[in-house]
Amino acid sequence: MSGAESLRNAPARTAVIGSERDKDGERLDAERLLAQKASGGDRAAYGQLYEQYIDRIYRYIFFKVSDRSTAEDLASQTFMKAWDAIGDYEWRNHPFGAWLFRIAHNLVVDHHRARRDHVALDDASPQLERKASGTETRPESVLAEMLTLDRVRHAIGRLTEEQQQVLVLRFFEGLDTSEVAELMGKRRGAIRGLQFRALSALRELLHREQGDWTE
Repeated sequence: MSGAESLRNAPARTAVIGSERDKDGERLDAERLLAQKASGGDRAAYGQLYEQYIDRIYRYIFFKVSDRSTAEDLASQTFMKAWDAIGDYEWRNHPFGAWLFRIAHNLVVDHHRARRDHVALDDASPQLERKASGTETRPESVLAEMLTLDRVRHAIGRLTEEQQQVLVLRFFEGLDTSEVAELMGKRRGAIRGLQFRALSALRELLHREQGDWTE
């Protein structure tokens, strides 16, 4: 593409990015309003938040526990705990989605601590494959589709726990950097660095495995 063509296309690209940011802002504003109503005891508002997040919370937990019944139970506990504590919730720089994922994460940690279990990444494949069957082309959807490949699942399973978590939250569940930082208790810069290292390690593992297959 010539320099002139790039300049002509720049306003269009900027407009698209601006439109996406506007939509994200509208979504957050609507979610903030629901969270404020719910924190005041509005069950209907909390019900809407439940509908928005139940599938994502369930998928996240299932990815970690690899058992449908356990995932359903822990997802239910997540929303019960959230409702019990909703009166103390304040939005500020603490988005509702990140708050929910933090509760879910803590429940998963407690579950593994009690059961001394191990996460089996391959067992998450049914949920991952259903997610990947959609027609979306967003980055998280692309990665979800990649996760249906055995070699990619195996490669991700060889990453550190933190690297696995940041990839799942960022590209599978679609959380932004701030939300992942809130969930994992790290600074945004640390999350960006962790994401870069995770993707680099994943790319290296896939390249190495591909070389082994072609030899």
